[in-house]
Amino acid sequence: MKTLIANSAVAAALGVLLTGVALSPVAAQTAQAAQAQAAVAPPQTDLDRRFRAIADEEYAWRQKEMPSRSSKPTTLPDVSAATQQRRLAYWTDVQNRLKAISPDQLSPSERTNYAVYKHQIDNYVDDGRHRLYEMPFTADSSFWSSLSGMGNQTYVTVEDYERYLSQLRDTPRYFDQQITNMRAGLARGFTQPKASLVGRDVSITAVTDPTDPRQNPFYKPFIDMPAMMSEADKQRLRAAAVEVIQQQVTPSYRTLLTFFRNEYMPGARDTLGANRLPNGEDFYQTQIRQYTSVNLTPDQIHQIGRGEVARIRAEMEAVMRSTGYTGSFAQFLNFLKTDPQFQYEKPEHLLWHGAWVIKKVDGKMGQYFGLRPRDTFSLVPVPDSIAPFYTAGRGGNGSCLLNTYDLPSRPRYNIPALTVHECNPGHAWHGVLRREHAKLPEWRSQAGISAFGEGWALYTEKLAVEMGIYENPYEDFGRLNYEMWRAARLVIDTGLHSKGWTRDQAIAFLSENTALSDHEIGTEIDRYITWPGQALAYKLGEIEIVRLRREAERQLGSSFDIKAFHDHLLALGVATIPSMTAEMEAFIADSRRTATAATAATAATAANGA
Repeated sequence: MKTLIANSAVAAALGVLLTGVALSPVAAQTAQAAQAQAAVAPPQTDLDRRFRAIADEEYAWRQKEMPSRSSKPTTLPDVSAATQQRRLAYWTDVQNRLKAISPDQLSPSERTNYAVYKHQIDNYVDDGRHRLYEMPFTADSSFWSSLSGMGNQTYVTVEDYERYLSQLRDTPRYFDQQITNMRAGLARGFTQPKASLVGRDVSITAVTDPTDPRQNPFYKPFIDMPAMMSEADKQRLRAAAVEVIQQQVTPSYRTLLTFFRNEYMPGARDTLGANRLPNGEDFYQTQIRQYTSVNLTPDQIHQIGRGEVARIRAEMEAVMRSTGYTGSFAQFLNFLKTDPQFQYEKPEHLLWHGAWVIKKVDGKMGQYFGLRPRDTFSLVPVPDSIAPFYTAGRGGNGSCLLNTYDLPSRPRYNIPALTVHECNPGHAWHGVLRREHAKLPEWRSQAGISAFGEGWALYTEKLAVEMGIYENPYEDFGRLNYEMWRAARLVIDTGLHSKGWTRDQAIAFLSENTALSDHEIGTEIDRYITWPGQALAYKLGEIEIVRLRREAERQLGSSFDIKAFHDHLLALGVATIPSMTAEMEAFIADSRRTATAATAATAATAANGA
């Protein structure tokens, strides 16, 4: 998952709004209190202060330019080409000012701040100069589905509802800007591949199909309105909602649907790879840097992936044999995909299994973490309007979503690893922890670096082995299946976007190496095709976290403290992979000095006693 997308360069370029389930009033108050109590470390030197002044000034400007939902805007984002180019000019100037600062001359506590902040600005500049806003959707997410996701938010006061209606009234202007940008992309060949567009209009027709506005996804907040609200206000707001949906929202979606079917799909490119886009090789390299925070080449990543696939395959075959299965690996995969014992009968059964895994993890958390949040998160199904083409799960923003669409494609053996990754101690839990405990500048605490967040979530799937979460060899195979999935992404993403792979090649590679269902394989491959680079973040981040832990265990021996290791890593809040490595290697060195000093003190005490 890509966490905190509203604060990413991609979201800025596309005008994407943060989707998901809104924080409850209690959770929001807890978060605000935690943020108020969290003292941000002040800059220590003149150069530190010079850097902070640049970052603080830009971030204040950014909040005005692109207000988040938490700031309660009354309009939708301005995504016009003129605005995008004006922002690019501003960020290019900020980037040049940052280049004049040598991070090695900053105080140690400020270097990670600089790395995270400069990573954001570099991404804004890269996306702006490639005009990514002309391709404002992927197979996984889009501006129109993000907007309809507002119907899943929680609204409490009359003012909340009025603000929601005000934003909906702005839909025609917002969609017109997006369509204008997409037409500009069509004109220069900067589009999503035609092969991955079939059926993607289902999230548009979810809005255009209902003839009764009260059945429209945007009307959902008006069905069960707060009990403390007067009946007069409820009736007035409901009537206004019907009018807005009929006159502004549905017509805008119909215009978009006509454009998508009659112009965009016929005019979309026939190629797949990002390297086939205008200035495509540079574009793909910028996306690699954006999502992984390292500057590896596609060839380097491809070879890392090949090595990981071979290693994990050997482990999978060993677990397969431990079940007593005597057939081939391919036959075992087919058995897992088709045997009814691995399938749920009802959607709630999948959710109950996920909830059971969450509670099992809860009982083990004290053994592995000292730093823990006070608040919790909700477990909800992926909304029906996006579920057919959505990923298996997604955690963050106070909630953990599990996909219950097409139950035969959601086998039991995958759910423990999926739940650990998306819910606890992966994204949802991690997100609450970040909200409550990160004593960081807001431009860092609100940043999203995929390799850090996704690397952590994938690492927790391994950690769950130590926790005793997987109850049988099939669930352990499911864990390896998910790790293989992430390793295969390194091969597939680089294959598609730099080596001329076809969609069929990518599907075959994932099918031959994982027990993912055919439905999930199809949606995943289209996600990689339409979202270059994002799928690389998981494994590259996890590889480095695992390496750092092994190095800590090697250097510290019996003094290694798993809770201290996790707490220090999580206390970073967010970091680029190079800055995470520097921080954790410093932690290991400090821990070793402390352990050596303690050993010496103990020996001295014993000698004195003798």
